[in-house]
Amino acid sequence: MTLFPIIQPAVGQKENLPLYREVAWNYRENRPVFQNGAPVIVTGKEAVLVWAWKALQVERGRLEIYTHDYGCEVLTLIGKQYSEQLKRVTAVRYVKECLLPNPYITEVTDTSVDFEGDQLKIHCKVITLYGELEIGGELHV
Repeated sequence: MTLFPIIQPAVGQKENLPLYREVAWNYRENRPVFQNGAPVIVTGKEAVLVWAWKALQVERGRLEIYTHDYGCEVLTLIGKQYSEQLKRVTAVRYVKECLLPNPYITEVTDTSVDFEGDQLKIHCKVITLYGELEIGGELHV
C-alpha cells in the first residue's frame, strides 16, 4: 500500500506505445515517397527518423497545422547579435527541445551545429525505443 494510491509512477509508459509508423520521406527532394499512387509507409526506427528530420525543418509556432510542441526554434537565432558560442549552445538546446517531445525518442546526444553562410548544419545522435540513429542535415536560413 502506498501513501498516495492515486498517484502512480509512469513506469513502463514508453514500452506500451504502438509500433511507430510514418510516410517514407525523400530527404533530397523534401517530399513524401509514393509508390503506385499511394504513400509508402515505414515503421520503427526509420519512421522516427522521418519524424525527427521533418520536425527539425519546421519553424516552431509558424504553421497552425502543428502543435506548439512540434518544430524547431533555431531560425529565431538569425540576425541576433549573440556571440557564436552562445548561438551554438542555444541551437543545441533548441534541437533537443524539438526532438524530445516525441515519446519514441528517449535521448539526444552528441549534438553539433555549424553556421556556414546561409546554412545551419545540424548533426546529432538520437536514442529511440528502436535503437540509435544519426541525423545530419542543413537548414537554409
